[in-house]
Amino acid sequence: MRIFVLLSRIPWPLEKGDKLRAFHQIRCLSESNEIILCALNSDRHADKQQAYRALQPYCKSVTFIDLPGSAILVNLFKAFITGRPLQTGYFFNRKARKKVEELISRHQPSILFGQLLRVAEYVRKSKLPKVLDYQDVFSVGMQRREKLAPFFLKPFFRMEFKRLAQYEAEIFQDFDLKTIISLPDRSLVPHPGRDQILIIPNGVDHEYFKPAEMHKDFDIVFTGNMAYPPNIDAAVYLVEKIMPEVWLKFPQARVLIAGATPDKQVQNLQQQKVKVSGWMDDIRLAYAGSAIFVAPMRLGTGLQNKLLEAMSMQLPCVTTPLANEPLKAVAGKQILVGDSSTSIAGCIVQLLDNPTVALEIARQGHQFVQENYHWESATKQLERAMQALVDEGCA
Repeated sequence: MRIFVLLSRIPWPLEKGDKLRAFHQIRCLSESNEIILCALNSDRHADKQQAYRALQPYCKSVTFIDLPGSAILVNLFKAFITGRPLQTGYFFNRKARKKVEELISRHQPSILFGQLLRVAEYVRKSKLPKVLDYQDVFSVGMQRREKLAPFFLKPFFRMEFKRLAQYEAEIFQDFDLKTIISLPDRSLVPHPGRDQILIIPNGVDHEYFKPAEMHKDFDIVFTGNMAYPPNIDAAVYLVEKIMPEVWLKFPQARVLIAGATPDKQVQNLQQQKVKVSGWMDDIRLAYAGSAIFVAPMRLGTGLQNKLLEAMSMQLPCVTTPLANEPLKAVAGKQILVGDSSTSIAGCIVQLLDNPTVALEIARQGHQFVQENYHWESATKQLERAMQALVDEGCA
């Protein structure tokens, strides 16, 4: 197949979940298909040359389309007054759509593959076979953010939630195949035909994220894109609500918050026993240099790649029911799960207090992701569904 891949961001570096998923799907699909990549770009600091070098080995064609800041503001305003989600307004540009259409006309792909509803407006009317990766359910993520938002921001989140839910349902019939990361996410899609959506889980690069012996400078680590609201909330929750209870039992316990572009709220968490590292060239050092991985997620949707990576590196992990539901690890055996600051702190104390338990949770968690999460097998399932769609169109 010749697959036209349309992304809302350049999938390099791999500091965000959508970039990670896109990169590995492209890598795996490229083994037996021709990839025509088109990525929108709203980041004026993006190193496009470095990204091109990383992506070119897997693609016949790589095109980045810049979205000027002034145009983004105009399109956000248009989305606001027309009732469209701001998510789509931010990434939509008429000139960019013309370029996308020109690329499709030039390359004559067998199938179109768009990631996230942000790109739906570019291809939803095309006559070619089309796939949309919902990835997760944006509307529900917005609804969860509303619950924890300050009162003066609640109306904004409520408005965006309603618009996203309407849009997620509206575009459903425009695409021949829809995919999503997990069963819990699929059940949240606001459309009666949601069971048609194909579940394509994320994977983990087990060769890259493998156990490594290293001195443990930190007792607890949390990683992720620290400009992403669910990660900001989790980092603040960890340091301000959970750790004070841990410090009652282990007053010297040290925490590492590692990840790109830390928000001011995250930066302010830095103290004697808490380090905020910012971007790390090799995030494996954060995992290997820590004893326990904690992901106290209260917001967001989808599968947490950070948990897959930590478990692949054989760290004992602690998380919330929200994050473990799509993961499907066995609580108390492959992972520890807490639903409050006190219960999460209790899980951390249990692991710090009992190295034998920590070692067994780490071993079982490592085996779990080794058996269940692989980019190659997940993407092969996607490829088979896409090929069936192309064959059906040719019949």
